[in-house]
Amino acid sequence: MAKRADASAGTPATVALTRARVDFTAHSYDHDPRAAAYGLEAAEQLGLDPDRVFKTLLASVDGTLAVGIVPVAMQLDLKALAAVLGGKRAEMADPAVAERKTGYVVGGISPVGQKTPLPTVLDESAILHETIYVSGGRRGLDLELAPDDLIAVTGGRYGALARRR
Repeated sequence: MAKRADASAGTPATVALTRARVDFTAHSYDHDPRAAAYGLEAAEQLGLDPDRVFKTLLASVDGTLAVGIVPVAMQLDLKALAAVLGGKRAEMADPAVAERKTGYVVGGISPVGQKTPLPTVLDESAILHETIYVSGGRRGLDLELAPDDLIAVTGGRYGALARRR
């Protein structure tokens, strides 16, 4: 997979992936500010199976922020995230805290290139796909990369995190 030269795609995520020499492709789409579900919008706009498009969610696990990455059509199982990270309790992080800690806006939070590196868990369903899509650091930009490369660049791990709505 070749990196797509797209000057408008220069985000901390693309910079971090380039520095780490991770192979990725940037995919831009026209973001509708009225969209209620950013991840599902990305899947629809890019013509992708929602099981290949993953959303990045921040949660507090026993008071420590962590990242859970799950398919956009599914929900993050907070108990499962806590268990994978050796914690007892998890709750979704306040959006303002998520933005401050990652350096990204809600709906554009990438698991890569965050201001503060956080414990990261990618749902194990990602291994079913050669490549997956995650936010590229702004609304209207997704990055396609191999799940193992995402784990490597974030220092993350796999876990069973997703549940159907």
